[in-house]
Amino acid sequence: MGRQDPTHLVVGHLTRPHGTRGEFLCGILTDHPESVFAPGVVLSLGGPKDDAPDPDMPPLRIDSVRSSPKGMLVTFGGLTDRTQAEQLQGRYLFLPIDELEPLEEGEVFYHQLLGMTVETADGEEVGEVQEVFETGPVDLLEVRGSNGVLMIPFRPEIVVEIDVETDRLVIDPPDGLLEL
Repeated sequence: MGRQDPTHLVVGHLTRPHGTRGEFLCGILTDHPESVFAPGVVLSLGGPKDDAPDPDMPPLRIDSVRSSPKGMLVTFGGLTDRTQAEQLQGRYLFLPIDELEPLEEGEVFYHQLLGMTVETADGEEVGEVQEVFETGPVDLLEVRGSNGVLMIPFRPEIVVEIDVETDRLVIDPPDGLLEL
């Protein structure tokens, strides 16, 4: 494969300090928050560009976790006051990819889709996946091809096959989707 898989994936976001004792409101960016946001788990802080852990920042060990309507309220070992916490606001939290829950059959990490060749079930090449937009309720694949850029809904009835080994993604587009 041409691209290098990351060693860490983003699992959360330090949204803002909560209270005065170093507790943080964390946005959840993982499908398995119960195993990621648990006491004893060690998370790395994102760097300035937030695309990888910052080697100059010490990792954070989770001390306690409680649910909140907007995410998780987390305390980290050694982080005991609001001033310390404010310096970390806005950073992303990373976990080594080998510590994440294993993928279920047929699941993929979104980073694996980038650069995949997209073709129709008839074998017609549509283009290459440039980006994945998590727009909820339906995520979108940005596909660049000879006819320009297409936004393809990442839904099981449209994306019918993903082959990580051959870097291929097969779609069954509804009438008109490829003409947009």
